[in-house]
Amino acid sequence: MSKEFDTIKIYCEKCNTLLYKYHKYGSGHLIKCFIDQVKKDYTNGDMKCPNCQEEVARKRKFKGRDIFKIIQGKVYVKN
Repeated sequence: MSKEFDTIKIYCEKCNTLLYKYHKYGSGHLIKCFIDQVKKDYTNGDMKCPNCQEEVARKRKFKGRDIFKIIQGKVYVKN
């Protein structure tokens, strides 16, 4: 991919645990994460916070690609 991206950190809203490091393209709110753009997954792949076990995303498909559909209000983002 030749587009520029930001590496963001995604945290659990409930307990502030780091969940993902993700290459985000474009601006705007985080609604979905393309699985192939996840740089580091700290959730052990189960889309739950490893600390408090809160479910933060659901696996879906979007235009033929696997994504994590973020459950709104469960995460926050830092650059």
